[in-house]
Amino acid sequence: MKIGEKIRKARLLKGYSQENLAELLQISTTAYGDIERNKTDLTISRANKIAEVLSINILELLGEEIITPKVLTNTEDQIEQLKDEIEKLKKESDYWRGKFEERVLLEAYRLIQGQQQREKIGF
Repeated sequence: MKIGEKIRKARLLKGYSQENLAELLQISTTAYGDIERNKTDLTISRANKIAEVLSINILELLGEEIITPKVLTNTEDQIEQLKDEIEKLKKESDYWRGKFEERVLLEAYRLIQGQQQREKIGF
């Protein structure tokens, strides 16, 4: 199996379209299509980037081994960690929103006080 065919197979296993993968690699769709059709000589750095994006070992990509996508382990733990992180971010966002609102109210109060004092001084 040629390298372009391996890349295509790995891309399909991951559920990416050619457009998605080209965007992730920061190349044009045409350039990516040429890689899959073996019309372009693939550099090691580009092959490494493709392997990284597809979460496969570059040796699998370049060698004769069958490509298997990496499966995340402990996904429940990862989901819980993400939920905790989201909760922390929400709390931080609420804190800063409160600080902003306090500042706006303080500035409005100062502005109002300043206008009242100037009015009294006039006549």
